[in-house]
Amino acid sequence: MRISFLLICALFFFSGFNSNILDEVRTNYGKFASDKEMCERMITELSKTKNNSATHLAYLGALQTIWAKHVFSPISKLNTFKKGKTNIETAIGKEPGNVELRFIRLSVQKNAPSFLGYNSNIKDDADFIKKNKHQIKSEIVQKNIEMLLNN
Repeated sequence: MRISFLLICALFFFSGFNSNILDEVRTNYGKFASDKEMCERMITELSKTKNNSATHLAYLGALQTIWAKHVFSPISKLNTFKKGKTNIETAIGKEPGNVELRFIRLSVQKNAPSFLGYNSNIKDDADFIKKNKHQIKSEIVQKNIEMLLNN
């Protein structure tokens, strides 16, 4: 009985912990490009957690693509960007109908330099998001989507 109670408490604690990380990433999403320390800290936190959700992976990928802006070496920039891109695409492969994942990819593709060639889904993702944004429950994500679509 006592062990069951402790296991249930641990489950609630760890699921809340992962949720808090995603909430922090969602809240600060627009700041990572200009705040190197915050970006690095969130990549570390997302990498440490054992959450295998597509949303978690997509945000990690997005932060990795943003991190490419903060590193110095051109080779490191490209490798970091590719790693992030792969994580985003893997997440969308898991849940192609997830509006938040499509928002993440759209935000990266709209802001990625064109020479990287990561811009082929901009129109499709924007149309998909406009049609399905009512599915988003988070006010923070809705606000981020509106800012992106109006930009």
